[in-house]
Amino acid sequence: MDISRRGFVFGLPLFVAGCTTGGSDFSNYSARPDERHPLQAMPLNSIKPELRRQEVAYSGGESAGTIVVHTPQRRLYYVLGDGRAMRYGIGVGREGLALSGGATVGRKAEWPSWTPTQNMMRRDPRNLKFAGGLPGGPNNPLGARALYLYRGGNDTMFRIHGTNQPNSIGGAVSSGCIRMLNHDVIDLYQRTPVGTRVVVIQA
Repeated sequence: MDISRRGFVFGLPLFVAGCTTGGSDFSNYSARPDERHPLQAMPLNSIKPELRRQEVAYSGGESAGTIVVHTPQRRLYYVLGDGRAMRYGIGVGREGLALSGGATVGRKAEWPSWTPTQNMMRRDPRNLKFAGGLPGGPNNPLGARALYLYRGGNDTMFRIHGTNQPNSIGGAVSSGCIRMLNHDVIDLYQRTPVGTRVVVIQA
């Protein structure tokens, strides 16, 4: 299935229930002083309970190890198998800029650098100053980790990545990429090998 910036309906049954297991909210979002750029604890009152990472019941039919991005729900699921998935709140692309279809994780990076695409620079000339790239760090829009989405061996220019704007989680605000809280994208990164299948649902 093609990746497109247009809305494409990718039908997939998905049923979840909020049954939290395997770690508390406090431990999930505690400080990470071991990071290259240390992260402070995430104040829980800044994260809506329904957007916090949690293991849930899952019956979407995808095999274990698949990433399922449900754009309308603003949720990402990492399928664990045996009817379970890890669920994360996400921020998604603005209307007309959203990824859809299937892809694979072609590469991964910790505290990645960021270079705006030509389209980003055309839409917002303020991005021209970053044409040479912005080094990784707490002020980088890709945050603590990035999963680069490929199709047919080619970079789609879409990413699943962290964010330095945690209040954007749950909204449709990005230039097409999938945003996660830095604590959450670190967790997903650790679970996800290169080659992982990604399915994106737009409706």
